[in-house]
Amino acid sequence: MLRDMGPALCLSSAACFGAMAIFGKLAYAAGVPSGTLLLVRFGLAAALLALLLMLRPGLRRDPMSPGPTTGAVGTTPMLLVTALALGAVGYALQASLYFSALEFMDASILSLVFYAYPLLVTLTAVLLGRDRLTPGRCVASVAASGGTSLVLLGTGGMDLHPFGAVLAIGAAVTYTGYILIADSVVRRLPPVKLAALVMAGAAFTMAVRSLVTGGADLGFGWRGWFWLVCIAAVSTVLAMLTFFAGLRRTGPSTAAILSTFEPVVTASLAALTLGEVLTPLQVAGGLLVVASVAALQLRGGTRVPPRRNAGRTTAGDPQQRVTVK
Repeated sequence: MLRDMGPALCLSSAACFGAMAIFGKLAYAAGVPSGTLLLVRFGLAAALLALLLMLRPGLRRDPMSPGPTTGAVGTTPMLLVTALALGAVGYALQASLYFSALEFMDASILSLVFYAYPLLVTLTAVLLGRDRLTPGRCVASVAASGGTSLVLLGTGGMDLHPFGAVLAIGAAVTYTGYILIADSVVRRLPPVKLAALVMAGAAFTMAVRSLVTGGADLGFGWRGWFWLVCIAAVSTVLAMLTFFAGLRRTGPSTAAILSTFEPVVTASLAALTLGEVLTPLQVAGGLLVVASVAALQLRGGTRVPPRRNAGRTTAGDPQQRVTVK
């Protein structure tokens, strides 16, 4: 039953990530600098995940493996290094590029450029032979991207800063590589353990960056800390855990397409909490994204099974039976 929850988990992750923009605006309003926001976000997230693993030792084991005799791949030093590098290089670089681009261009245009990554993930996964480009997935991908574009174009303000656009494209490309690499690692590490390693790696990178740039500014009040906790707990820990759990059940292409629901959530929350009004164009785009999400859940497909190392049996492997919409 849990294997059928992949799309729902990806949508939950998109909702949590979508709330981060709102929390971020409120944190900035409370006087939190952007560099400090990233450092505290990743540091708190790593600490929360480590605490969770201490309190719940069972989360260190793979919940997708029925038992110890299924031929599961063990944790190796190289696997741990890869997981840490996902955070230290991939996640930290993507976040840095994204927030740097935000200094040069409007948030709506940044999101419009950045959310090219679902198409990049789908095309790259197909070229690598890790997913099949089915007609249903093609239609859903185009519809989701088109709907996201309508949501974001409805905000107006189409001034495009060239350097900001380069940073945004870099963030999208970096996140594409992050998803594709995480898709292979997530099948060999429990989601909570993987998320903790990724956050620890990202926190290390941000700590080094903070030392190089003169240290973190922590001179903000309790409101800033409240929104930072919201970013770390909801938009990082919960968002990552549901994303990894959904990714391993759906595959990179479907997970990326479902993630296009994120800006729809952001626009809706902005209208509810910040007084921003949704235009008819945004409403139409949101409905288009919702329709593509529904199509992905209703249409069945077959995922290309991941390749195993020579000498390891794959008979009866539960990962081979994961289906995508």
